[in-house]
Amino acid sequence: MNTPPALPLRLGALVPLTRPGWAEAGRQLLAGLDLAVREVNDAGGIGGRPLELVVRDTAADPERAAAAVAELAGLGVAAVVGEYHSVVARAAAARADALGVPFLCSSAVLDSLTEEPTQWVARVAPAQSHGWRIYADFLLGAAAGTEGAPRIAVATQPSVYWASGTRILRDRLAPHGGTVVELDANALTPEALCEALAEQGATALLLLVGHPEPAVPLVRAVRSDPRLARVLIGAPAGQPEFAGWAEALGKDGAGIPFLRYLPEQLGPLGARVGKELRERLGEAPSFVAFEGWDTVTVLAEALRAYGTDRAQLAASWPELAVEGTRGTVRFSRTPDLGLWQWAWAPVQVVDRDPADLDRFRVLHSG
Repeated sequence: MNTPPALPLRLGALVPLTRPGWAEAGRQLLAGLDLAVREVNDAGGIGGRPLELVVRDTAADPERAAAAVAELAGLGVAAVVGEYHSVVARAAAARADALGVPFLCSSAVLDSLTEEPTQWVARVAPAQSHGWRIYADFLLGAAAGTEGAPRIAVATQPSVYWASGTRILRDRLAPHGGTVVELDANALTPEALCEALAEQGATALLLLVGHPEPAVPLVRAVRSDPRLARVLIGAPAGQPEFAGWAEALGKDGAGIPFLRYLPEQLGPLGARVGKELRERLGEAPSFVAFEGWDTVTVLAEALRAYGTDRAQLAASWPELAVEGTRGTVRFSRTPDLGLWQWAWAPVQVVDRDPADLDRFRVLHSG
């Protein structure tokens, strides 16, 4: 008598795969999640049960994400993983908390991912306040030796994520005499924004906006304006990380510092996973792909050690110590965060080398 195959153990996955979501980031995230699932299954699964990834496209829509969490809960998933956009992950976290479903967030960084403290939500990406303070320290270092304090202009769009980032930068720079001025990227044309930069004597322009619109035309306008030749363009949210940035802007997209959550040198595990991700993607993996791999690997270890009961899984966050591609993942409660947080993934400020767009230069580490 043949033994029937073991029923799969389902994990829900939230990923932006269509516009207006950042589909390129979603593709990288899904590649990491899927590779880790395949590796778990190749090693025998969880107690003989294969993992099955049940993917839902959030398309950067918070309501769609919340509905997906409810649907996945009804399908019996052990937990939900993923998501890249912070405002979407916040909606998913709220629904997961309400339904009692563990949610291990891969890439969203907004500090206030939950309104109230919860046991159900954990995160492998660093909090925005941690990474963006490091970025502000980079700006202060870049201004050292120049005349006056940094005068930062931020081209921004309405969003709780961009507003939070602006506040973090202002709070970090102000004690050192730095100023932050907001420019509404929805109201100003690229040419009008260049006029404002010139009038205000800005030393840097930070792109707190979507990609490719309006980020790409803003970069082109600033690069072509001789008055702004010495203005640093920055993108702390990481837009230049992805290949589409270099394809759209060419050399204009080089020399634009952004945050990346990778160590300066990957260890043997990270190098091996990076090689397999490159083969799967057909291009260099971004830090987002590594976040996806780490997410599933951490959750698989929790499932092996604590079983599939949702409450037991959620209770396991502080007990875990799992080797990931970027270090040992351990969760703790940190001040002002209502979730279980890996404190911290490595943080770098990098840019694309003008001499070789496929090469990233490490400018600052934190």
